[in-house]
Amino acid sequence: MDLTFTAIVPLLLGSVGLFALFRLLQRMRMRAYLQDAVVVITGATSGLGKDNGNSLSAAEEILKCVGHVDILINNAGISYRGTILDTGMDVDKKVMETNYFGPIAFTKALLPSMIKRQQGHIVVISSVQGKISIPFRSAYAASKHATQAFFDCLRAEMEQYEIDVTVVSPGYIQTNLSVNAVTADGSRYGVMDKNTIEGRTAAEVAQVVLNAVGQKKKEVLIAGLLPSLAVYLRTLSPRLFFTFMASRARKERKVKDS
Repeated sequence: MDLTFTAIVPLLLGSVGLFALFRLLQRMRMRAYLQDAVVVITGATSGLGKDNGNSLSAAEEILKCVGHVDILINNAGISYRGTILDTGMDVDKKVMETNYFGPIAFTKALLPSMIKRQQGHIVVISSVQGKISIPFRSAYAASKHATQAFFDCLRAEMEQYEIDVTVVSPGYIQTNLSVNAVTADGSRYGVMDKNTIEGRTAAEVAQVVLNAVGQKKKEVLIAGLLPSLAVYLRTLSPRLFFTFMASRARKERKVKDS
């Protein structure tokens, strides 16, 4: 017993030491990667997601001012609440313009300079709804599905140029996203959802994104247990997932009608 204990303890201590050394080296590498980097973060309020012309001119202005961009974080976004039957195509197009066409236009505008330097990191803030769709979020989920697909393709195509691509898929975050969401008729939703109030803080999500960039992760899911399970359920048991979502739609419809 004593001999076994004597043999195991050094192994355990050695393993702990190696893990601590690995974490230290990882932090040092992350700090070096981010130090003095030129980072551009887009947002809906800046107007970058509104149309492709704005994205191109903004990219040109940035390159003129700082010469290059090391890390681009596509963060512009708008949410949506409504039924498919009641939603006009103008609303679908508005959500798609902001959440999909804006980020890809801005990314395409900066890509040539990154390729020329054989260096760069592109991040897009997608959503759990880019992986699974939930009732009464059709336009939003569709735009995030498109975003996921585009940046997955981009990651593969940019590998030869040593340009990294990270897709971040958060769940609910304590922001005004639901308050500023558009409804079926294009008006402002104006309500802070309960799930949003109980979501992660923006600071917590920002730290996860920072770590993901520093570690050059390809994809990050920031969600609670149930949304995370739903993502896997959609793949492993789609029939059960569809049944669950149909039940959710019925419940939400009853609440709205009551």
